[in-house]
Amino acid sequence: MNGLTAHLEERRAGGRKLLVPYVMGGIPDRGSFPEAMVAAAEHADALEVGLPFSDPLMDGPVIADAGERAMASGTGPLDALELAAQAEVGAPKIAMTYYNPIHRIGEVEFCERAAAAGFAGLIVPDIPVEESESLRKAAGDHALAWIPLVAPTSSARRVADIVATATGFVYAVSTLGVTGARESLSERAARVVAACREATDAPVVVGIGVSNAAQAVEATRSADGVVIGSALVDLVLRSGSDAAREFLAGVRSALDTGG
Repeated sequence: MNGLTAHLEERRAGGRKLLVPYVMGGIPDRGSFPEAMVAAAEHADALEVGLPFSDPLMDGPVIADAGERAMASGTGPLDALELAAQAEVGAPKIAMTYYNPIHRIGEVEFCERAAAAGFAGLIVPDIPVEESESLRKAAGDHALAWIPLVAPTSSARRVADIVATATGFVYAVSTLGVTGARESLSERAARVVAACREATDAPVVVGIGVSNAAQAVEATRSADGVVIGSALVDLVLRSGSDAAREFLAGVRSALDTGG
């Protein structure tokens, strides 16, 4: 069991619902990004750090625009890793990136750099399970937990194949489409969580479309936790780190009290 898995399992065993905020590397700017990480991690069980990339297939307008803004200021994927290493946070860090930057630098070297920057997990949404074996091995060799995504349209057999690779948690995608805040949580969320639970005992965390405390509580009626991304990135850009900290404190309180 790697460090991220042990950390999350200990918290889950204590009845805690897991909160995984997402921040974009280099946002709101290079100098303030470490502060944003600290603020986001204060009430978190793990912290997902997006690495800016020019063709983010899964990202909706808020996160895609944030990534473009980061790159325009000179923060690329490897720069984001180095910036993230500067922040002393109490929650394990998870890198979220696409396969192209990993392929360009090499799977082993990328995992070496991520581990050296203090990361404990890796999410790569655009690599199919059938093509991920060598990257999963490189991640495991560098103590990076592998966090696969399960789509709401996946068959039971495919769900089983995907979740069998998880060494951190399973990322249950609540709805079809790209990332972004929604007015309500998709009814698909509970179904994809149930499908994952049929196939694994690993923690199941719901992401995409979870944008406020009420939706987080709703999602964790079936799931072990939630990822909150677009709403948080937007808040960091508009109002800064203190506002992000206050927002996540409210989500944490709602998760702890059940609403």
